[in-house]
Amino acid sequence: MSKPVTPLLDTVDTPDDLRKLQPSQLRQLADELRDEMIATVGQTGGHLGSGLGVVELTTAVHYVFDTPRDRLIWDVGHQAYPHKILTGRRSRMSSLRQGGGLSGFTKRSESEYDPFGTAHSSTSISAAIGFAVANKLKGQPGKAIAVIGDGAMSAGMAYEAMNNAAEAGNRLVVILNDNDMSIAPPVGGLSAYLARLVSSRPFLELREMFKAISRRLPEPLHKAARKTDEFARGMAMGGTLFEELGFYYVGPIDGHSLDQLIPVLENVRDAAEGPCLVHVVTQKGKGYAPAENAADKYHGVQKFDVITGEQAKSAAGPPSYTGVFAQALLAEAARDSTVCAITAAMPSGTGLDKFAKAYPDRLFDVGIAEQHAVTFAAGLAAQGMRPFCAIYSTFLQRAYDQVVHDVAIQNLPVRFAIDRAGLVGADGATHAGSFDVTYLATLPNMVVMAAADEAELVHMVHTAACHDSGPIAFRYPRGNGVGVPLPAVPERLEIGKGRLVREGTKVALLSLGTRLAEALKAADLLDAKGLSTTVADLRFAKPLDEALIRRLMASHDVVVTIEEGSIGGLGAHVLTLASDEGLTDAGLRIRTMRLPDVFQDHDGPDKQYDTAGLNAPQIVDTVLKALRHNSAGVQEARA
Repeated sequence: MSKPVTPLLDTVDTPDDLRKLQPSQLRQLADELRDEMIATVGQTGGHLGSGLGVVELTTAVHYVFDTPRDRLIWDVGHQAYPHKILTGRRSRMSSLRQGGGLSGFTKRSESEYDPFGTAHSSTSISAAIGFAVANKLKGQPGKAIAVIGDGAMSAGMAYEAMNNAAEAGNRLVVILNDNDMSIAPPVGGLSAYLARLVSSRPFLELREMFKAISRRLPEPLHKAARKTDEFARGMAMGGTLFEELGFYYVGPIDGHSLDQLIPVLENVRDAAEGPCLVHVVTQKGKGYAPAENAADKYHGVQKFDVITGEQAKSAAGPPSYTGVFAQALLAEAARDSTVCAITAAMPSGTGLDKFAKAYPDRLFDVGIAEQHAVTFAAGLAAQGMRPFCAIYSTFLQRAYDQVVHDVAIQNLPVRFAIDRAGLVGADGATHAGSFDVTYLATLPNMVVMAAADEAELVHMVHTAACHDSGPIAFRYPRGNGVGVPLPAVPERLEIGKGRLVREGTKVALLSLGTRLAEALKAADLLDAKGLSTTVADLRFAKPLDEALIRRLMASHDVVVTIEEGSIGGLGAHVLTLASDEGLTDAGLRIRTMRLPDVFQDHDGPDKQYDTAGLNAPQIVDTVLKALRHNSAGVQEARA
């Protein structure tokens, strides 16, 4: 009878415990870590495939480097679940992405092992250089290790950082996690041997001596010697590009072989030369067959059965806003051959994978390059095409200068389809679409719409397709619609015109976006209190329906604006209109309801909106307080 294997993961709470193990024990630990992650995400949902792909890499980095004294920064952070398990958070993993629980990304306030918060792509190298240079200036020990995926390397910011990495010297290590593009797949034992060789101290010392000698040679010979060194390694291992950016390139190595990872990382850790880039090849979903066979479907998952891999299915209901947008855009493309679509590495997330199948020549996935996406769309528009730039609200922030300079100032008809508007639940503050109304409606020439339901979204897609006189944006949330019928024929909305959904005489609720359903619930509650309530769906944050707003202000005692965005949005524009035209002179009777001036933590969307104070009971409370305030003001004036 074989002797039972003692679990190692139970003995490891922090990397200090991990470093007490023998190298021969790390394979068992990695296997246990992978099983633990699968079991955890099966219960909670979340990002799965990318984390499974870095189990061995996570183990090796924490084993070799002195974390948290050495700073480990995970780009994006959705692959950091194994990292969280090894850094004192294993007992809390069941709270992942839930209210009051662990974040789905790295977060400074959560652990000393998370030195830099991430969730948007391609920031890790810049941050790591900052940590490394700060230590150098302070005369403190400590390296900075950035783990960045090949997808994140499609963003210009990564190369901007690498171009300045020399300042960090040998305190900077960049690990390129190549799990999709397969820049240069490993070629077995020879590749592993070469990687260990070129990262070793004897090789580095010999290479430095060779460089010193070659510098004394006449320029033609010196140049030839340098190129011989670069291209000998570059042709064998793909390092020339990184060498030109100032890095010493090592790799590619098998990211699932601890026998390769440990010695190479030890050599890099001890290297006296400048910044190093270690090229590690991994497989998304490694070690879990369903995720290996369908990496895209298992990138982010619902709760799932660990045995079968079957994900929990959402209850049948209305279509998602993303799906409604995708179908509406397909209809526009069928009518108009100049309609094209652009995504920044999110074809399935934005629904444009369907567009790609129907019109492959008119779909452009530019990678994680939102700045390029916007200016590319501007060029298309300037040449007579009708581009739809479909980008999540939180990611469009990365291209704001291009929205201003390349689109708005030139008044080019780029159509912005802004997905994930408002609060987004488990992804939390980093992915919330809180600011787009504020940052877009402040721009001259920009038209900004917000869909109240899925039928309105269909109308807005059509309106954007027909709008050729300047830039136009429409926003819609994550999740499913409210169940209204979709129009057979879309309507072209009149720019800047809202609609009355319900008419009353005492209270006016001005809604923008999908809080309309809560506004209607609030109206029922107010009517029951004898407060006849009007509900308007303004549709447009810019231009405002000024005629409608003036009429409602003149005929109602209280006007309340309601929006799923930050301060500076619809409410600010309505208040500015009222102030400019003296509509508040008769007394304060305008209230604005918006997201609070905080970064809200992850939770269920309904709970988030309740915390934000944007559900029906809070709308009613806002109206009642305004009425009491007005009544007290009138009594004081009479006295």
